[in-house]
Amino acid sequence: MSEKPALELFDNPRPGRNYVITIRCPEFTSVCPKTGQPDFGTITIEYTPDKSCIELKSLKLYMQSYRNKGVFYERLANEILDDLVEASKPVWMKIVSQFTPRGGITTDVTVQYRAEK
Repeated sequence: MSEKPALELFDNPRPGRNYVITIRCPEFTSVCPKTGQPDFGTITIEYTPDKSCIELKSLKLYMQSYRNKGVFYERLANEILDDLVEASKPVWMKIVSQFTPRGGITTDVTVQYRAEK
């Protein structure tokens, strides 16, 4: 995959207040690195912002950059978490990736981050 699109941010309108933002990407696609077949799923992002919030159009373009990328679910969830944490520096973040059945098996991967105090 070529370079990932930049994630844009905007100022948190209520810094110092702990609240949770939930973003769902129900049409997420990537590619199975073993078979080359498309994988379909929902990526849910929950986070408590610190100084910045994630701008949704840039997030959409970032998510779409996985469309033709061969990646295992476990790496995918961790990579998304790492990229979003690096960009936005949240207080807390959780990524849940839920993929549609393949061969009668579903896979969900959940990863979390919490800033050190």
